[in-house]
Amino acid sequence: MLSLRLSVSQMSNRAAGEIPGASIDRGVQLRQLPLQVVSALPCEQTLDVVFSTATFHWVLDHDRLFASLFAALRPGGRLVAQCGGVGNLERIHGRAHELMSTPEFAQWFADYREPRNYADAISTRRRLEGAGFRDVETNVHPSPVAFPNADAFTVFVSTIVLRPVLSQIRDEGSRKSFVDRITDLASADSPAFELDYQRLNIRARKP
Repeated sequence: MLSLRLSVSQMSNRAAGEIPGASIDRGVQLRQLPLQVVSALPCEQTLDVVFSTATFHWVLDHDRLFASLFAALRPGGRLVAQCGGVGNLERIHGRAHELMSTPEFAQWFADYREPRNYADAISTRRRLEGAGFRDVETNVHPSPVAFPNADAFTVFVSTIVLRPVLSQIRDEGSRKSFVDRITDLASADSPAFELDYQRLNIRARKP
């Protein structure tokens, strides 16, 4: 299992070591691109498959995203993806937004904009078909994850779930206080320290 603290370049290097024949002469290429480029891929009709996990919800414009992926695929190419869907992590995000509006933390969030797009299955299907995809399948299913204790929960939400929020707080003590309050609230949940993930599954084909 990859560490949560691996950088993108380290993950690319790990992938190169895990995928047999991951070299240009063997027909497999690994490329590291900024997330913004996903909505304007520098390739056209060159890919057989686009596979993505836990990424599309970080792209705000899904119409542009799917148009870019459609253009990058060869005829007959397939898109298979999973990302956060509507209602994803609703409990922790709701609690975070409540804290963000309190006098203690509001000063850090005057210009904050939500960086995620948790889309629903119906809208996603329409966007994919609008981009030209066919044989579209989309659905959202719950996939809750519970952590064994407060420490494990705190590390994960600080590194992954709340990272965009915590990056706004430029005082270390205030950041710790924010996470501690989120963790205390999660300790009273049933089950405790559970994240209510909702997964949006996507399958589609370019005709």
